[in-house]
Amino acid sequence: MTATTHYRICPLCEACCGLKISVQDGVVISIRGDEQDVLSKGYICPKAVALKDLHDDPDRLRTPLIKRDGKHVSATWTQAFAEIERRLPALQAQHGRDAVAVAVAVGNPTVHKYGLLNYFPRLARALGTRNVFSASSLDQVPKQLACGLMFGHWMTVPLPDIERTQWLLVIGANPLVSNGSMWTVPDFKGKAKALRARGGHLVVLDPRYTETAAVADAHHFIRPGADVFLLAAMVNTLFAKQWVRLGALANWVVGLDALQQSVVAFTPDAVAERCGVAADTIMQLTHDLAHTERAAVYARIGTCTQTFGTLASWLVDVLNVLTGHLDAPGGVMFAKAAAFASNTQGTGGRGRGVSTGRHHARVSGAPEVMGELPMTCLAEEIETGGAGQIRALITVATNPVLSSPNGPRLAAALQALDFMVSVDIYLNETTRHADVILPGLSPLQDDHFDVSFAQLSWRNHARYSPPVLAPQERPTEWQILLKLTAIAQGLGAQVDVDALDDVQFAQDMQRQFGDRAAAVLAATQGLHGPQRLLDVALRSGPYGDAFGQQPDGLSLAKVMAANSSGGLDLGELQPRMPELLRTPSGKIELAPPMLLADLPRAWADLQHPAPELVIIGRRDVRSNNSWMHNLPTLAKGPFRCTVLVNPVDAARLQLQHGSLARISRGSNSLDDVRVEISAAMMPGVISLPHGWGHDLPGAQLSVAALRPGNNLNALLDDSLRDPLSGNAVLNGVAVSMTALG
Repeated sequence: MTATTHYRICPLCEACCGLKISVQDGVVISIRGDEQDVLSKGYICPKAVALKDLHDDPDRLRTPLIKRDGKHVSATWTQAFAEIERRLPALQAQHGRDAVAVAVAVGNPTVHKYGLLNYFPRLARALGTRNVFSASSLDQVPKQLACGLMFGHWMTVPLPDIERTQWLLVIGANPLVSNGSMWTVPDFKGKAKALRARGGHLVVLDPRYTETAAVADAHHFIRPGADVFLLAAMVNTLFAKQWVRLGALANWVVGLDALQQSVVAFTPDAVAERCGVAADTIMQLTHDLAHTERAAVYARIGTCTQTFGTLASWLVDVLNVLTGHLDAPGGVMFAKAAAFASNTQGTGGRGRGVSTGRHHARVSGAPEVMGELPMTCLAEEIETGGAGQIRALITVATNPVLSSPNGPRLAAALQALDFMVSVDIYLNETTRHADVILPGLSPLQDDHFDVSFAQLSWRNHARYSPPVLAPQERPTEWQILLKLTAIAQGLGAQVDVDALDDVQFAQDMQRQFGDRAAAVLAATQGLHGPQRLLDVALRSGPYGDAFGQQPDGLSLAKVMAANSSGGLDLGELQPRMPELLRTPSGKIELAPPMLLADLPRAWADLQHPAPELVIIGRRDVRSNNSWMHNLPTLAKGPFRCTVLVNPVDAARLQLQHGSLARISRGSNSLDDVRVEISAAMMPGVISLPHGWGHDLPGAQLSVAALRPGNNLNALLDDSLRDPLSGNAVLNGVAVSMTALG
């Protein structure tokens, strides 16, 4: 049979690269970059090629599993849903709605499944529980909270205008490896080279000399957790030197005076020692930012996963505002997504803003943010008795036993649950505790549209991917979630999910469009599930055809037609102030009271010396998620779960390159960690990658188990959080280290 060519958006990281996939006799024979793709222009990384490994992986689940006598056995879909119907509603009836928690990884891979993103909220509403947890609180909630307070919506995130900037400061981020994080920018390396070729400058602040630092003009070490001090000192310097230039934003900001007063003590001299960055360097960085016409500051996971994550995230964009670089070409700008973006809907320029703390975790009192509680509260909510104790859990594409602090404690808590359901394609370190596992399709069998990353992309676009391979005759993930929703609503496991979807869609359209709902229903006939929701979102979006009123506008059919030609290019980012604002004031809030009130905590911490030795995580282009360690294409090559140690620290601790060491924090320790001595590390800082530890009994990850590595998160304290966002503290944690000979 002749090979056929298919075009697909890669679902394995935030870059969302366009792929050209050749298939013969139902088998993938090659995966290459799509040169016509409007976003990635032919660029791919090794993860894309591993899509074939993922599809063919014998460990990937194809049928449901039910735990019988402590062991997972294959079951039919009817049996699996019947087991859930038998046990879940009874627990809710006996112990109340809050006795069932939902954990969903709003990240890779859930965020690459537009069916999961659109149908998970229905399940959460049907369960009626306040106990919703997500991987967001292990990653990006501080950034989203800061943006929500400043601009009025969680997803209104400023993005560096990489192709027009002349000076880019990157703090605690490694976009050459991640291809952006909360910033979809495939082939960052190529764009960084182009920046330097046109006379621009790239500067990196990081406790490790990263892959991004290697292509930069300058790199400065900074102590983990000290970002807030440096950023506050830069803001202080802008005011002290009278370098504040609001430019076109002058009429759209409030809180300038309060902001200035809040940072008056944070001078470069006051913070330099704790940051490990000279005062003169802080002054020079501030000068260059303020006096370069097109400049931007970008920071990410290193600044988020610390105790001052929200403050640091806020101050990054305060710097961009004060220097006139926010919403300006070559500075940081805002995407205008074709569909699902709240900051393109309704009346622009003013809104309700965001709020937190509408409820709190029962045990720790941690506040709700974005409708979720911190993932690090999950174990204690299961362990602690009393009203509202979690007795059942539904997880969706998440592995917190490896990705969340104090994984051993969480594993023990999961084992104590009365009932657990997991929607996942692997029997992994978390799902091994589930009573029922419901596997979704391979990504190559599913259609796709980027809901979130189009709102974070360096260039506006619209791309849709149909399935590459024929799906099996079994439920898709959105149908699995809808079936669980029906069970939670008391409709039973025998419900016709397609008919239920029709009813719910009609109700949603009535609420959204009122008198126009009948026309919308007529216009979407022939579509179902997430496709139908996507068509509505595109047609009612900023580029849409408004259901025929704008004939040249977008619809799902038009985006589908562009699949083989790289998708639709909707142009470079454009200024969007003030229409994207959704704050009650209709202004950019420079001094949110919640953030000002937290600055004294940072000042108090600044008075204490830095710990002698701290640990940070790191990413590798081949293993940004734990399950990728099970794919041969990505698992091959050098062993990557090593601890990087500066030569000075290695000599002090009597460590040898390639030897083994113990890393300890309190009563927790990691033994037999392989040492890699590297001048890329700042003295006093060691680095171990996250997502390893594949040696737990009951998991079925045969390739990963060959080189299990050490679980960094088993060392960390699940009570350490940024108090504003609830985000876990994963970086800058004090540890001790000893040689094992």
